[in-house]
Amino acid sequence: MAMLKRWLLRIAFTLLGLIALVGLYVATASALVFWPANASTHTGTPPSNDAPADVQAWVLSNGVHTDYVFPIRSATVDWLQVFPLKDFKAPPPDAEFVAIGWGDREFYLNTPTWGDLTAARAFGALSGGNRALMHVSYLRRAQLARGAYRLPLSQAQYAQLAGYVRAALPQGRATPIAGAHYDSQDAFYEAEGGYNLFETCNTWTGRGLRQAGLPASRWTPFDFTVTWHLVPGRP
Repeated sequence: MAMLKRWLLRIAFTLLGLIALVGLYVATASALVFWPANASTHTGTPPSNDAPADVQAWVLSNGVHTDYVFPIRSATVDWLQVFPLKDFKAPPPDAEFVAIGWGDREFYLNTPTWGDLTAARAFGALSGGNRALMHVSYLRRAQLARGAYRLPLSQAQYAQLAGYVRAALPQGRATPIAGAHYDSQDAFYEAEGGYNLFETCNTWTGRGLRQAGLPASRWTPFDFTVTWHLVPGRP
C-alpha cells in the first residue's frame, strides 16, 4: 500500500509539473506580445493601416497556423518564377495571391484536415526531430475573406520579407514534394530547419516580420502572437 501511495504521488507531481510547464509556456508567449520588437523603430516602420503602401500583403490565420500572403507579381518578385504552376494540379486562373507557410513535415503531409489530427502526430511535431516543409497555395481574392490581417509594406520591407522566405528553401531553390497536395491549388516544397515546441510555424512567420522591421512579438509560438499587432482586413 505504501509503495502504491508513493507511485501515485510521483504521478501527481509529474502531472503538476507538466501543467506548470505548459502554463509557463503559454504565459511567456502571452506576456511577450506586450513587448514587441520594432515598436518604436522610425526607419523602416511600415505605413499606417490607413495610408497607402508600396506593397499590400497579409498574414492569413486559420486560428492555429499562419501564412504570409503576397501578390503573385510585383516589382520585387514574381512568385511564379519561384513556385511554377507546373508544380500544382490546377491552380485557379484568376488567382491573385500566393500564400506561403512553413511547418512540420509529418504533420503537414498527414493532417490535411483537423479531423486527421491525432495525439501521437501532434506530440511528434512538438517533440521535434522532423524536417520542415513549405506549403504554397495560389489563392483567389475571395479566399482572403476570413482570417486575413493587413501587412502594408514598403518596397524595402517586402524585399526583406521575400528574401527571408526564399532563404528557407534549400540553396534558395524550390524543390517540390512529388504527389503531395491538399487540393488542386497547393504544393509542398522542401524547406530548411526543423519543427519543435519552440520553433513552430508561427515563430517562423513572426521572425520574418521582425527581420523586415515590422512590430511583432519577440516570440510567436501561437497564431495570436503573430497577429496581435496587425489589423484585420481583406483586399
